[in-house]
Formats: sequence, C-alpha cells, structure tokens
Amino acid sequence: MHEAKQVQNITVLGAGAWGTAVAIALAARHDVLLWGRNPAQMARSAAARENTDYLPGFPFPEGLQVSADFEAALAHVTDAAATPGATPLLIAACPVAGLRPLLQALKGRPIPNIVWLCKGFEYDTGLLPHQVVNDVLGEGVAGAALSGPSFAQEVARGLPCALTVASASSELRERVVSLVHGGNMRVYSCDDMVGVEVGGAVKNILAIATGAADGLGLGLNARAALITRGLAEITRLGTALGGHAGTFMGLTGMGDLILTCTGDLSRNRRVGLALAEGKQLDTIVRELGHVAEGVPCAKAVRELARRMGVDMPITNAVAGVLFDGIPAAEMAGQLLARDPRNELA
Repeated sequence: MHEAKQVQNITVLGAGAWGTAVAIALAARHDVLLWGRNPAQMARSAAARENTDYLPGFPFPEGLQVSADFEAALAHVTDAAATPGATPLLIAACPVAGLRPLLQALKGRPIPNIVWLCKGFEYDTGLLPHQVVNDVLGEGVAGAALSGPSFAQEVARGLPCALTVASASSELRERVVSLVHGGNMRVYSCDDMVGVEVGGAVKNILAIATGAADGLGLGLNARAALITRGLAEITRLGTALGGHAGTFMGLTGMGDLILTCTGDLSRNRRVGLALAEGKQLDTIVRELGHVAEGVPCAKAVRELARRMGVDMPITNAVAGVLFDGIPAAEMAGQLLARDPRNELA
C-alpha cells in the first residue's frame, strides 16, 4: 500500500488554458492557487468556477483558489515554505513572451523554487526558458522545466498523460515528481534541460508544417515523412546546443512531436491547416484566439540555426510561409525538390 502524499501549497502563475488545466489536475491532491493578471477574467472565473475565457466546460475542483492578487499568490507558497516538512511549488504557466516580465516581478523575492511550463525560444534573444530564468534570477534559484505531450483539455478532463521534469537540481526534480506525479498523470525525471526545452519548442514549428501538408491533401505518407524528418531537425539543433540525442526519442521529443503534429486539439497544427487554405497570418492568429508558439518560434529558430550552421529545411520552409509570403504549396514543392543524398534517412 502506497503512503498518502502530504498536501502541499502550489501556486500556478498564469491562467491560460494550460495553466488552468494543471491547476485543476493538481487541486485534486494539493492546495492550489491559480493566479491571472487580468482581474476581470479572474472575477469571471471565480464566479463561474471555471475558466470561461480559455478553458470553458471544465469546472474547478472544490478548494481551487483563483486570484488576481500577485502578492497573495506568492504568499501562498512563500509563507508555506517556513512550515517544517513543507515543499511548496511555484509554477510559471505563461507563454515564452511573458516569462521574462514574470521573472522580473519575482526577482529579489524569497521564492523557494520555480517550475515553468512554457515551450519555445525567447523571440528577441533566442534564449531557451532556463537561460531566461538564469539571466533574470541568477543561478541561486532552483528551476525546472515541466514538459511533454499534453493537451490542456485532456489533462483537465483527467485523462492519462506523461510528462518529464528537467532540472540541474536533483532535489527539485524529486520534489516535482513527488507533488505532480499521481492519479492519471505520470512524471519522469531527467537532467537534460536543453534537450527537453528544444524538443518542446521546435515541435510546434513541425506541427505547422504537418498541418499545412494535411490541408494541402498531401496524404499520410507525407505526414509520416514530415514528422520523421522533423525529428531529425530537432535532434540536430538540440545536440548542437548541448542536448543529449537520447532525449529526443522520449516524451519531450518524439512524444510531443507526434501529439502536436497529429492531434486535432493542436493550435499549431490548426495554423498550418489555415495556411493551406490561403489565409493570412494575422487573420489566422486572430481567429485562433490563443497563442500558437510555433509562429514566433519559427522566426527565432530560423535565425538561431543560421547562426549556428545547423541545417533545418522544414523550419526554414515554415518561416518562409509565415514571414516571407511564400505560398504553402510552394513550401511543399521546395522540400520535395531537395537532394536527399547528403541526408541520413
């Protein structure tokens, strides 16, 4: 018989779809506070007991707190940290673009640790999330990336999923596994932060490519080829940045890539489908109503790959469609015309 886990205080900073889903899942076992920066949104969520803006239809568990009070959200974990035996957790659930501003608001405060859920490269600097954290908070604060194949709607519904926590701190990895693993949520542990973050970022670009190919009616053979060659691109960039090749065969590489490229809940896949219809990017983003991280990530990764001399033809093709006005059908033709003799199958 497994010993019951002690209830701990967890604050989730960011009340988008994914942050809300994680808060819902963890509130079944812990004392969770979900913070959002928009007071009107949080008031609607508190009144309806669900996130009517970003995750409607998924009621909050009893006891899940919602707040727009940043100081109260931090106190939920910092005050608990003083209790003997307590292992509170602070989770940043903002998009990559919001990570640095959120960290700057945390700088100098007695936060016990921070775990981030965002996937991507910072757009202006090309930094991975853990590099942004180190840049703002320094290396004195223990940090971890929690990533893997996970649609918010399915997590909020309580369906099974598996994630990976990556951190240089074995103590923090153990804490995250202890608190988050449970029920239908499995959490694995590794120390390859670069590999985990690169896989989580670049798969969004590949999902746009796959959505476009499907929208153009190129068939299942083309989809399989894109996913496979996409994994090769992720691995090339990831290992060039210092990631471990084996990481890209796991949940945060192959697993997240397959889900995001094929799942109908994927926002990035929907961007590709819309591009195949000939829609303009600003129209697609407006109609989507949510952040599709693959769009800005494509620009950041194209520039990074150019600087590093890493061959990423699918990423370049997606960026060409998104930012250079190249039609999606022409993108497919460019990829098919490439000479394969210098590439591994």
